[in-house]
Amino acid sequence: MMTQLQPSERAEELRELLNRYSYEYHVNDAPSVEDAVYDGLFGELKQLENEHPELITPDSPTQRVGSILKGGFQKVAHSSRMLSLNDVFDRTEVEAWVARMDKLLPGSTHEFFADIKMDGLACALVYEDGVFTRAITRGDSYIGEDVTSNVRTIRNVPLKLTIQQKSPEKGSTPKSDEKLYSKFLQGRTEIRGEIVMLKTDFETLNRRQRERGEPEFKNPRNLAAGTIRQLDPALVAARPLTFIAYDMLRDDASDIPANSFAYEALSALGLRRNQQASVFTSISDVMRFVDEWDEKRHELPFNTDGLVIKVNDRAQFAELGVVGKQPRAAVAYKYAAEQATTIVKDIVVSIGRTGAATPVAVFDPVQVAGTTVQHASLHNADEIARLDVRRGDTVVIFKAGDIIPQVEKVITELRPNDSQPIDYEAELQRQYPELEFIRPLGEAVYRVKGLTGPVILKRALKHFASKAALDIDTLGEKNVEALVDAGLVNDLADIYTLTVADLLKLERFADISAKKLINAIAAKKTPPLERFVFGLGIRHVGVQTAIDIVKAFETTGALSAATIEQLREVDGIGEVVAESVVAWFADEDNQRLLAKFAELGVTPVYEKSSGQLEGVNFAITGTLKTMSRDEAAAKIRALGGVFQSSVGKDTTYLVAGGKVGASKQQKAEKFGTKIIDEAVFLALL
Repeated sequence: MMTQLQPSERAEELRELLNRYSYEYHVNDAPSVEDAVYDGLFGELKQLENEHPELITPDSPTQRVGSILKGGFQKVAHSSRMLSLNDVFDRTEVEAWVARMDKLLPGSTHEFFADIKMDGLACALVYEDGVFTRAITRGDSYIGEDVTSNVRTIRNVPLKLTIQQKSPEKGSTPKSDEKLYSKFLQGRTEIRGEIVMLKTDFETLNRRQRERGEPEFKNPRNLAAGTIRQLDPALVAARPLTFIAYDMLRDDASDIPANSFAYEALSALGLRRNQQASVFTSISDVMRFVDEWDEKRHELPFNTDGLVIKVNDRAQFAELGVVGKQPRAAVAYKYAAEQATTIVKDIVVSIGRTGAATPVAVFDPVQVAGTTVQHASLHNADEIARLDVRRGDTVVIFKAGDIIPQVEKVITELRPNDSQPIDYEAELQRQYPELEFIRPLGEAVYRVKGLTGPVILKRALKHFASKAALDIDTLGEKNVEALVDAGLVNDLADIYTLTVADLLKLERFADISAKKLINAIAAKKTPPLERFVFGLGIRHVGVQTAIDIVKAFETTGALSAATIEQLREVDGIGEVVAESVVAWFADEDNQRLLAKFAELGVTPVYEKSSGQLEGVNFAITGTLKTMSRDEAAAKIRALGGVFQSSVGKDTTYLVAGGKVGASKQQKAEKFGTKIIDEAVFLALL
């Protein structure tokens, strides 16, 4: 008679088997069983745990999706800094880097370790005695955010480290080496890597978006970063993210003698890492590797803009030390950017968050380094003069570091005969007639006279939180002043990083008022898109203009990609407003701001109105009894109507809240506008 397994024994067997199947599928890409087998065993384990909750362990496959986070992400200090790397762009700079190391370590020979640089979100995974306990984002390199619940949903992140047994032809972990790696199953082991969205997964996700009639995502890196910062792990689990490891840390540094050993250990412990990584003994060999992947990088499953080159020996690496935020023993090799040609349609000026006036070239959309670009910063008046770029010029565009579009040069042979040089001061006066600009001595940038960065930020934040914009309760003038003056808020998106603990450091806040403000901000993470666009403070974009352009484009992505011609096709949008909108979205600071909003989980929502007041225009005079004028305007707009501040020839109704103003009555009579009382107005609503 067969012995019946105890529930605890059966649960342990199921956990081990399911984790092995998950490793085979998500890391090796070589599943040994059909999905139905996995699903059946997973269902059995789930039922066992439901019947015996005491059997649930942190490494159980059933525990990948947790509950919605309350109060946002907690700040966590890194065990050691997550450093960034200095960029190099050619062999000469690589050789200069090696020469600097030779000077610091005379007589030493260097073995080099090179790997593909991934375009994702850096993250550190912490394992205690082999069990996954915490995931921390890079943050400011010293302190990151605890995203454990979300990273737990990533299928190729092992919830428990185990030594993998594979066939010899696939790169086995021989039994003789098991002791070498078993130490990583005791104590604290930290795995660092990138969270990426693979190209095929990104394409599949966008195809589903198209099939559902929903807007496509623009960028795999931004989508991965924004996904990890969602407060609901179930939303994260629905998106296909992948963790690719590139480093290991231990309390005893001698546990990992070389970077190449770290990669061997990663594979042995079931972590996905790049198989292209290699060890080299000379710079010539390194450069051959660099050139090889310059040709083949588009074949990789993820996006990249270069390679990482390190000293392989970890003791040498540590001895060389750190300068600023960069280690001396590693560099990031950036590939030369791809180029394209296009025609400059316009040059518009954007006013940034510090009051700096930045010229932007707007051109016909063109593909550069795999993405569509249609504007590029010209930086300042000196750069315009150096390039001698003009409207109508054919220019060469490239992407610096495969990311930021730049104008490299003008093809003067194709210049129109009637082209005129750009008079930058005249452009400032034409585009911003109400402002005065100065160019401080020794600076290349023109700035708005009388305004400083903090003053502009305070105005912008008051506007962003105002009733007509996001309507954030308790974020009034005095609280805005306090937050900016304390350095807690350095841009609009920073309000979504605030915590109760941050506010309690300020004299203005006690526990109740701090919680009230944090909750009010959190409640506005999915604002109506038209309110969000209005709240951004784009010059010439009032409440109704925001509604009109949002109705035309429906997503922030589509609006940011709109051309001046497309904007001018929207009723009521002229050249000045179109230029202003394009300039705002072209500004690099604003692009970073929108990316930061996305990373913080701020997702504006566009909801089409019922349209029952489509084509009906209202003006209001006097005071309404049942609602404020702002509330009335919001109700009109929600139903597709237009609220007007004054009576015009296209005004359908003048709503009289009590006594009608003489001037408005005269205009109503002149234009044939119907005057209605509040009761009729409410009936229309």
